[in-house]
Amino acid sequence: MSDDTYDAIVIGGGHHGTIIACYLARAGMKVAVLEKHTDLGGGAVSEEAPAPGFRQNSCAHFTRFYSHPSYQDFNLREEGLQYVFPDHNEGMLFQDGSSYIGYAAFRVVDPLTGRTEYAEDNVKKTYDQIRQFSKRDAEVYLDVLDKYRRYWKKAFSRHRFSPPTPWGVPDPLEELLAIPDSGLQPVHQFMSVRQVAYDFFESPELRTLFMRATPTSSGLFPDDVMGLQVLVHIMGLVLSFEPASIAVGGTQAITDALVSAGKKMGVSYFTGHEVDQVLIENAKATGVRLADGTQIAAPLVVSDLGVPQTLLRLLKDVHISDKILHRVRNVHYDRSQILWGNVAVHELPTYSAEAQNPGIGSLPRLYWGPKDPDYLATRYQHEIFMLGFPQQLYILTAPDSVWDHTRAPEGSHTILIEDFSAPSRMFSPREWGRLKDDFVEQTFEQWQNLAPNMTRDNLIASRIYTPYDVEASHPDMIQGGWSEGAMIASQLGRFRPFPELSNYRTPVENLYICSSNLHSAGGIGRGSSLNCYQVMAEDLGLNQ
Repeated sequence: MSDDTYDAIVIGGGHHGTIIACYLARAGMKVAVLEKHTDLGGGAVSEEAPAPGFRQNSCAHFTRFYSHPSYQDFNLREEGLQYVFPDHNEGMLFQDGSSYIGYAAFRVVDPLTGRTEYAEDNVKKTYDQIRQFSKRDAEVYLDVLDKYRRYWKKAFSRHRFSPPTPWGVPDPLEELLAIPDSGLQPVHQFMSVRQVAYDFFESPELRTLFMRATPTSSGLFPDDVMGLQVLVHIMGLVLSFEPASIAVGGTQAITDALVSAGKKMGVSYFTGHEVDQVLIENAKATGVRLADGTQIAAPLVVSDLGVPQTLLRLLKDVHISDKILHRVRNVHYDRSQILWGNVAVHELPTYSAEAQNPGIGSLPRLYWGPKDPDYLATRYQHEIFMLGFPQQLYILTAPDSVWDHTRAPEGSHTILIEDFSAPSRMFSPREWGRLKDDFVEQTFEQWQNLAPNMTRDNLIASRIYTPYDVEASHPDMIQGGWSEGAMIASQLGRFRPFPELSNYRTPVENLYICSSNLHSAGGIGRGSSLNCYQVMAEDLGLNQ
């Protein structure tokens, strides 16, 4: 590679790196993606586990990448990215045997484009489910869905896939605060997760589900301030506004499709190539130096690494202001740590609640645990940080092999299990090993109360990842948190990761950052890379 020159170099082949490489190539650039590891994808990868013949996602699991603009921009379905869209979506099974099933208010009617249509029959089903335990909350469901259809849906998409506005200029979600019937009020910007749950809902069922579903998609605990971005996102999940979606073959299919599209446009991908430093002349990025000393020239460099790696390692010989260095070290990472992975089983859980609520066992996202919002609000996080995971588990299960038969051999199944955990520094490597074993043991003990067949005899194998494992394989996921920086309100939008670095530009001209460390934060399918490209296109006169 020493003789090669490129128009743009992307440092890191995570999913944001593979996205932005496609947009740069479409703009006519010769692009190289340099990845330290032997595999591309970062968090968008899958592997054979937990036993031969089974397939599980080793990082990100729940994706709706069909809604990302790149899905259509690069015809990713034709590149192999296909989704299955179950009609029922998200729900919860409580220890007293009662349950709730949400059905997709917007049903996918065109899997080629991901186009959805309003599904009146599903709305009635969800309404009836909620009305069983709260007439008031059933009416709230209809009211919030109406606000979502008229205001929230479009504003949330614009917010996700556009750079943050400067202070004083309302972003697409903040604009709704000026609309009296939008359903969002100024106070919602400052409410904690618990306050939002109690403000919208009266039932212990939906209060419990809201406080437990929030960390799955944002990493936040009940006392954290969630902001409008997380509020709108979680409300849509808890009430099943959008359809569930399972990527056939696992999350790896997203990476494979993006790389396939990129190669057709001339993108060069190099694995096993660690970038050691960004080369700079006259305060401008001019290329990179690899760990083996190789230098590669390019007038544009984009980092898919987190802010700490980009500024403290790649720019180690560049003077960075004390204020920025101070704020880099002050970013909060002690959220979104999980104990999670897959269990391979001989047979699916046979839930006792299935007799009263058919379909509960095949829900793509099923939470289970006690109907106890006070426990979640006051003791859940405390036990997690002290003991590694809560002693009363609130497990999320996803039986993906029901919907995607590539995930398990015929006659067997694989199920994701998840609950939240402590930052990686709080326990030693040996303790983490013990915790993952204890987690599986206690999961099955409590599972049997709801599904008597979920004994250890039903278990074929398990592979559970701890925060320690996550941080070891993904150094930008500091403390083992998948969100690459807590998604608290003070670290979202124009404040992510902090105001001086929230516009995807760095202190070095022609060096940009596109990682999840920036808006629109952690998760597969968020807008960081597309937003970064929009900023570069404006700066450099590229096609949009």
